[in-house]
Amino acid sequence: MACLISCNKISKLQAEIANINTDIKVERYDSLFATSSVKDLPVLKENYPFMFSKQFDDHFWEAKLKDTLQQQLYKEVKLAFNDFKTTEKEIENLFNHLKYYIPNFKVPRVITTTSYVDYRNRILVTDTLALISTDTYLGSNHEFYISIPKYIRASLIKEQLVVDLATKYAEKYIFQTRNKNLLDEMIYYGKQLYFKDLVLPFKTEAQRIGYTQKQLDWAVANENYIWRYFVERELLFSTDAKLPGRFINLAPFSKFQLEGIDTESPGRIGQYIGWQIVKAYMKQNDTELEDMLNKSAEEIFNNSKFKPRK
Repeated sequence: MACLISCNKISKLQAEIANINTDIKVERYDSLFATSSVKDLPVLKENYPFMFSKQFDDHFWEAKLKDTLQQQLYKEVKLAFNDFKTTEKEIENLFNHLKYYIPNFKVPRVITTTSYVDYRNRILVTDTLALISTDTYLGSNHEFYISIPKYIRASLIKEQLVVDLATKYAEKYIFQTRNKNLLDEMIYYGKQLYFKDLVLPFKTEAQRIGYTQKQLDWAVANENYIWRYFVERELLFSTDAKLPGRFINLAPFSKFQLEGIDTESPGRIGQYIGWQIVKAYMKQNDTELEDMLNKSAEEIFNNSKFKPRK
């Protein structure tokens, strides 16, 4: 009976969110630019002035139109995103959820572009724009990505696009003071991941954190051990500058400095634990999402009653 009531509540919530219907239309600037000629530039510049840096004159943009690498990028983007409808629907679904949980969220113009595979800056979000570099989502084994480390390439897939977009909005809405210790870092990313739990219910937990299912299963199975490791070595409140590199930042694995454990573990394990702490806090406290995003790491931790799975 409890499950039936819970499922009915979830179905009702999802129906309410779907009725928001932000009804977006992604503007395929990547396609527009690639199929334009020199005579089309004035119209492009008028419609997309923010895409044309004033530090470059028309000769620069004319040369870019004819650039063979630019043409090859578009060819590969066209192959990967020949039908953008599924991705567009996911973005609309994300925006519907954002509008529900963040009422003052204003739907931006969503514009696709290419960036010569600048995978470190895949998506840019402002109050009015969401710029997405489609050439950074061509597939983890794409020839353009051969020189990129494998653990980074794993996320350069179109299924991750909407997750990265949600991350950018999480960053926008989370109150962030200067992180002082490992726990601050853990809770900050825990907030991000909980945010994505709510706005991306159509993605799996593994997709939201950017793990394979095997990596997520390892984290779940070893949650108690990881927590004891942090507590027994007094790492939570440590200000050691090396700790984010070991447990928070993007990496092929987490660095426990224990033989056999490191290479089995996924990177960013501190983010995973922070996620569980924030989940515990939200379960224990009647707090709205926006309020939680503005609470300090200390307050969330102290009121979470967090206990790792055994």
